Amino acid sequence: MTDQSINSYRDLRVWQDAMTLAESCYRSTRQFPRDEQFGLTSQIRRAGGSVPANIAEGHGRENTGNFVQHLRISQGSLKELETHLLLAERVGILPVLDLQPILVQCESLGKMLRALIRSLQDKAAK
Repeated sequence: MTDQSINSYRDLRVWQDAMTLAESCYRSTRQFPRDEQFGLTSQIRRAGGSVPANIAEGHGRENTGNFVQHLRISQGSLKELETHLLLAERVGILPVLDLQPILVQCESLGKMLRALIRSLQDKAAK
């Protein structure tokens, strides 16, 4: 969002994209075998939901240091998610054609998180 004030975490583009990623995770795991319900299905959904949740929680703390810390936690959840997705593809329950668009979303979101962290750190250093 450019030239618009941020009144809520919901106004943050990084949170919006993280929610879209979480939605993609839920949709992609619908096709998983039933016996994975408490395995990779659950892990992917939890990690996917954790990314926007930590962005929201950090923003709600109204403290730059806490926000940056929660953005880093989101980065960790994003890497966890990528790992679970790659494992699902390796064991044959997530087709590579379904995996690739989600990995592209992960990469884009990771760049956004890094840029936001750097921006917040730069502002705090001034």
